[in-house]
Amino acid sequence: MISIYRKSFFDMPKNIIYLDGNSLGPLLKGITEESERVINKEWGEKLIKGWNESHWMDQPVRVGNKLARILKAEDGSIILGETLSLKLYQALGAALDLNNERKVILTDSGNFPSDLYIAKGLIDTLNRNLELRIVKPEEVESSINEDVAVVMLTQVDYRTGRVHDLELITKKSHASGAVMLWDLAHSAGALPVNLEKSNCDFAVGCTYKYLNGGPGAPGFIYVRPDLIKKCSPTIKGWLGHKAPFAFEREFRKAETIDVMRVGTPSVIQMSILEKALDIWNNIEMSDLREKTIELSEIFICEMEKKCPQIKLASPRNSELRGSQVSFFFDDGYAVIQALIDEGVIGDFRAPNIMRFGITPLYINEDDILNAVTCLERILRQDLWKKDKFTKKKAVT
Repeated sequence: MISIYRKSFFDMPKNIIYLDGNSLGPLLKGITEESERVINKEWGEKLIKGWNESHWMDQPVRVGNKLARILKAEDGSIILGETLSLKLYQALGAALDLNNERKVILTDSGNFPSDLYIAKGLIDTLNRNLELRIVKPEEVESSINEDVAVVMLTQVDYRTGRVHDLELITKKSHASGAVMLWDLAHSAGALPVNLEKSNCDFAVGCTYKYLNGGPGAPGFIYVRPDLIKKCSPTIKGWLGHKAPFAFEREFRKAETIDVMRVGTPSVIQMSILEKALDIWNNIEMSDLREKTIELSEIFICEMEKKCPQIKLASPRNSELRGSQVSFFFDDGYAVIQALIDEGVIGDFRAPNIMRFGITPLYINEDDILNAVTCLERILRQDLWKKDKFTKKKAVT
């Protein structure tokens, strides 16, 4: 296996152990120069000519094809734009339209709250007596039946890292006549995903976590190629029109993945992402996954040995766990703040979960061991009880 440790590719602060790539990926070297080039040369010098001369209008599909190679999807099946939440709204609306005789959207209680809000909002908007049926994660497979129109799941639980079997659940959903929609927020750039092989209908995700696209990086949507012409976008945007510059009053949908475009692409942000994706050119996701599991196992073993007062929240079986390891601790927020103060960055999810992203591109075994040593000292000396660590900040 070729080494995938590439910390030298990143422009990271010294003396920091960054275990939060599951929330926001770090800055890659060359990104600052790329953003300056786009701002100064493409926008500054070319002005509006940049749309044609710098091919800005092609970005959403071009970068989508670059991402498709990581997610093993077909060219022309992924498009970038807006946010994950908006792309989920689009995907769910299109999925419901493809199966409009049924009324149930099936999801699980481990799903990210925003996904549930989006589904409930769409239900209210459509006013078709639809039902959002929320079951426990372990009950998903047994709950897929002929009432279900769409199975809408996040593959990796944002709190615990528990992983759904993407291919198995997709197959079961299709067998019952349901449309399958996956949220890959904590999968893209973290787990091996094969969208083409899975045969799933729709997938959405974000690019600012493991893909290192930076804060505000665009969301993405995948539509299985045979469904693209059948899709009716819930949000009909100007650039989803078959001929946007004809400026017609009536909407004629594009017959390509462009149908899922809404508004003007965020050129500068997308240029950053396009450059950031270069780091994946020679990385096999299977190698990344192998190293993630190796480091995670070391982390869990050391934590349970040196910090027995905290309890594992993630699945113990590595095959059922994504690229983060989580622990229960009643005062987890204060402990995380104390860790950050010491240069070990993880994060907290209410009510009592401490999360640590295991990202082998810039984390190695020494980082893992040093992080545990730091946590053990914080717990042993009760350093987390200081007032400055217990007062919650706006972003936790």
